[in-house]
Amino acid sequence: MLFKHKTISLLLAGTGLLSAGSALAASDTLVYCTVASPESFNPQLSSSGPTFIATSQVLYNRLVTLRESDKTPAPSLATDWTISPDGKTYTFTLRKGVKFNSNKFFTPTRDFNAEDVVFTVMRQKDANHPYHQVSGGNYAYFNDMGLDKLITKVEALDDNHVRFTLSQPNAAFLADWAMDFASILSAEYADAMMKKGTPENVDNWPIGTGPYALQQYKQDSLIRYIANPHYWQGEVASKHLIFSITPDAQTRLSKLKTNECQIIPAPLPEQFEAIKHDKNLQLHNIDGLNVGYLAFNTQKKPFDNVLVRQALSYAVDKKAIVAAVFKESGTPASSLLPPGMLGYNGKLPEYAYDPQKARELLKQAGLEKGFETDIWSMPVARPYNPNSRRIAEMIQSDWAKVGVKAKIVTWEWGQYLAGLRKGEQQSALYGWMSDNGDPDNFATLLGCAGVESGANVARWCDKDYDRLIQQAINVSAPAERDKLYQQAQQVFAKQVPWLPLATGKVFYATRNNLSGYVVDVNGSDFAKAKLN
Repeated sequence: MLFKHKTISLLLAGTGLLSAGSALAASDTLVYCTVASPESFNPQLSSSGPTFIATSQVLYNRLVTLRESDKTPAPSLATDWTISPDGKTYTFTLRKGVKFNSNKFFTPTRDFNAEDVVFTVMRQKDANHPYHQVSGGNYAYFNDMGLDKLITKVEALDDNHVRFTLSQPNAAFLADWAMDFASILSAEYADAMMKKGTPENVDNWPIGTGPYALQQYKQDSLIRYIANPHYWQGEVASKHLIFSITPDAQTRLSKLKTNECQIIPAPLPEQFEAIKHDKNLQLHNIDGLNVGYLAFNTQKKPFDNVLVRQALSYAVDKKAIVAAVFKESGTPASSLLPPGMLGYNGKLPEYAYDPQKARELLKQAGLEKGFETDIWSMPVARPYNPNSRRIAEMIQSDWAKVGVKAKIVTWEWGQYLAGLRKGEQQSALYGWMSDNGDPDNFATLLGCAGVESGANVARWCDKDYDRLIQQAINVSAPAERDKLYQQAQQVFAKQVPWLPLATGKVFYATRNNLSGYVVDVNGSDFAKAKLN
């Protein structure tokens, strides 16, 4: 955890904090029941959905956004861009007149400009940058995607133009700048805090260009935000936004019913009917680009043996899991990519439920008498895994039928993520949701570079697979990329570092008097959300 104190609070000029009771009744206040506390208020330093929703999607903007219609880059803080013929130079024209928020530590004296982009990039890239080690200096997302090596130079040409020079062409580079880790921070604020000797304020008390500013944080309890009065996309519809940190799904639904929350993410499939039949509530869903999976730690015995990974994949009744846990919200998965994404291979060999085949493979591996292991179960609900405990129990039961005894382990979300990165698990339930619409966003999760950083929770490094995904990112022709990713998935299917389980729709529920709230490939957009 980056936060040194359980509670941090800020009263902006002329604004008093609402009491919990009055907040619920106020028409200018929205309450969102989030599933977990953020790991940080700087999205460069995290890779979890709850952190991104609480930070990058509320406090910040990025150079580009993604069109919902076709998942292609569209203007945001950058109004347009040019790409050199060799694909190695990107020049962005920046939006003028965009203002940063203020807080009790700092009031900006200038608008957003190219220096902020340079700071945002170089803090993550340059090990000698003054801010690189602040708050732990773990820029896993940036490094896992290879941006530390891909970007050879970033320079401010003037206040409104910034140029990136790359070591090689990269087909996903533009879309990468719509991702949460690419949120633009204030260089001016960073300089001021460094001079004061409090650089960690940049991460604990963020200043961004987004629709809201941080007002108060109580760890594991709530986050309060106040609308940015100078938001460049126009007036923010609700003055106050509160995140009520509510890990339990039943409690989230209860709060929605009593109007303690007006929005809840990830309702359980078994809650759908109750939501549909409540005249005060609405159930929403969008198609999700996601995959939920069980990752085998291939650096720990016996999962370093491909025969064992194959055996335990055959031992799991995936269709039964989807029917029991996902119901109408998901479909069985067989690939590391979700259907509908460039490169998806729908013809991979299926690890259909076959306990006898599992026993035969375990015997070949010298483990006919079985073994003991663990299954890490996520403490939060996600579209690709709406009930991790139930899925873990079903896998546990299936494995027991082939002689494998599995203990189910769970942790608080931050501790869970930290343990995965360290490789403490033997097997773990996890998943991924696309945040740039590009297959590289999934494929790199199994890249060799991710083993050292911890992003590759299977800790699997295959040279053939790595070569194929590196080739795929270096070509721009969609047909050629598609072919390379399909080949990489064939390696994946044979080696099975993950057992893909399901692709889930993204569900959320709201009070029926809420309008303007948007959930799409960019995440959650609260700027136009209001109570009617």
